Amino acid sequence: MKKNILLLVLFAMAAAMPVMAEESAFETDFAAEAEAQLSTEMDAEFQNVQIAVEGSQVRVTNAEGLSLEVYNLTGVRISATKIESEDVVVSLNLQHGCYILKVGKVVRKISIR
Repeated sequence: MKKNILLLVLFAMAAAMPVMAEESAFETDFAAEAEAQLSTEMDAEFQNVQIAVEGSQVRVTNAEGLSLEVYNLTGVRISATKIESEDVVVSLNLQHGCYILKVGKVVRKISIR
């Protein structure tokens, strides 16, 4: 008796589940192509970003409109600075140690001595 009730409940649940329609090959190809093109455009935007560190100063080039974010090794954001021109030198007032710099998709690990 319990088996029959359990089977009826499972059957009712299975019958109530929505049926997923398959995407057509055209929709899948179009979506994949659009995603690849967007990814390529975004990568081209960030591929020229350069980060150079000398002492406690950071030089960032080709990153106008982005922001320079500084994280400690535990992932806590220490500071963020908006980059207003193509070539900027930012002075970081940080203690000695290792930090992570992020500008757009470009990430660098640095050591302040």
